[in-house]
Amino acid sequence: MRLALFQPDIPQNAGALLRLGACLDVPIDIIEPCGFVLSDRRLRRAGMDYLASVEMTRHASWPAFAAARAPEARIVLLTTAGSVPYHRFAFADGDIILVGRESAGVPPEIHDASDARLTIPMRPSMRSLNVALAAAMVLGEALRQTARFPRDRT
Repeated sequence: MRLALFQPDIPQNAGALLRLGACLDVPIDIIEPCGFVLSDRRLRRAGMDYLASVEMTRHASWPAFAAARAPEARIVLLTTAGSVPYHRFAFADGDIILVGRESAGVPPEIHDASDARLTIPMRPSMRSLNVALAAAMVLGEALRQTARFPRDRT
């Protein structure tokens, strides 16, 4: 199980997701370009001292990420345009949960390259959740289904 951030543009969200990865022992892929410098103090503040404990891989571009991805790994995109509610999806150990840019999501070619497009059911009048909250919700369900929470593995 991995979490991938597509061209993140808010350092505080990226820092929170890196901290989430460290705490849950989930590797993080950052697909550049980012909308900030990875040494940004806001990222460090949100990630705190957990940043030293996260397995993070930086990819210079989407093609670089796609080339590095294991062939059997499914890309599971979180999107407001998804058709499958995340809690009705069957996650697998090798899945890569992908979140888009806070300001723009992901372009159509990334939607097309995804193996699944999941959504979080919300009230009709609401547009979206914060990307870090959405990722945490879905990652939690994926880890529950696959018994991959750190304490489940001991």
